[in-house]
Amino acid sequence: MPQVHFVNVIKIARLFRLLKLRQKMARYTQYTSVVLILLMSVFILMAHWMACIWYLIGQVEMENKPYNWDVGWLPRLGNRINMPYHAVGAVNATSGGPPIRSIYIASLYFILTSLTSVGFGNVSANTDAEKIFSICIMVSGALMYALVFGNVTAILQGMYSHFSPNHARTKDLKNFMHVYKLPNPLRLKMLEYFQTTWSINNGIDINEVLKDFPDELRFQFTTHVHLDILELSLFSSASRGFLRSLSLHIKSSFCIPGDYLLRQGDPLQAIFFVCSGSMEVLKDGIYLTTLGKGDLIGANLSLDNLVIKTNADVKALTYCDLKCINLKGLYEVLDLYPDYSQEFCQNVQQGLAYNLREGHETHVEAELPTTTLETQVGTIQRDVAELGQAMKRIAHLMETFMSTAPQPAVDGGEALQISGSSPQTELGRANSRQNQRL
Repeated sequence: MPQVHFVNVIKIARLFRLLKLRQKMARYTQYTSVVLILLMSVFILMAHWMACIWYLIGQVEMENKPYNWDVGWLPRLGNRINMPYHAVGAVNATSGGPPIRSIYIASLYFILTSLTSVGFGNVSANTDAEKIFSICIMVSGALMYALVFGNVTAILQGMYSHFSPNHARTKDLKNFMHVYKLPNPLRLKMLEYFQTTWSINNGIDINEVLKDFPDELRFQFTTHVHLDILELSLFSSASRGFLRSLSLHIKSSFCIPGDYLLRQGDPLQAIFFVCSGSMEVLKDGIYLTTLGKGDLIGANLSLDNLVIKTNADVKALTYCDLKCINLKGLYEVLDLYPDYSQEFCQNVQQGLAYNLREGHETHVEAELPTTTLETQVGTIQRDVAELGQAMKRIAHLMETFMSTAPQPAVDGGEALQISGSSPQTELGRANSRQNQRL
């Protein structure tokens, strides 16, 4: 049988050097998978050390007892698997017995069952030393079980914790819609908007996250996040300070298909930049143009007239991701940089894909045909009405002409000239006006 050397057992203490890894692993503790692996590794390592001690207790007791001693767990294990120990020469010398591999597996099995439960009794403590060590295992096992597996449970719950607020807010939203008895189309739109925005930002409020950070870090973050809009040509000559201040007033927005971003006649409160998706511009229900990725929607700015009424509707055709610059915050930033204010207002007017200021004609409208279908229908209706009035006048003149006494042709012509124009002249004038309009 292999002899146990205490010097080799003491070398196991070198494993305590693993504690030095704690400082290096601290930076990775925010990763739940790393923490889970570390906890399980510590649990297995402690079980290995206890299994070695359990084997050592059984070996030492068997060497200090007579050759026919079979009370300890090692002799009983050998008898159970038909590999008993035999006395050799000296009183305490033995041979035979299970192989070291089977002994280690049985020892580790007993330790794990003792740490995680009360054991199954097939490997049990019989001597006083074995019972004392088993008591220590049970006490330490209760603490390790609570520590390791309690943390594992907390980690697993944390991995799915971000789903809980989603479910809670969805439930609150459904209760809200039920209390106020909202119609089904409106309910579907609200649920779709909520689920889509949640899938984009996972319910994270950027302002809540950044409120504890210094201004410099907030500037760097907002500049990085809104870099796509700050790199537009209208900001090419802006100073770094202007861009940093403006970045704090840029917000992200989202539109679902069929949703109106702006309504005609409403005051304009922001300038919008289309990051993705497509939108259409409607004026009095008539299609004007389509806006897509990279387009800027707003109005020409004036430092004197701050109220801007929109001249058209802007409707989302697809899911649209937008960046919006709040006009109130924009004017505050322009007040801080008065030298750049006029230049910025000119750049905005040139960079707009569509100008929403009421009463302003954009290049998009200029490119449209001068007469639309509704305009043509209205013109034809007016011409028909004028033609009807001309025919009534002609009929009235004919009645007047027929009711008068017969006179010479010259006198009749003079009478006609006195009374007005001839019927042919009136009809010709009406046809001429209609041809001019058509």
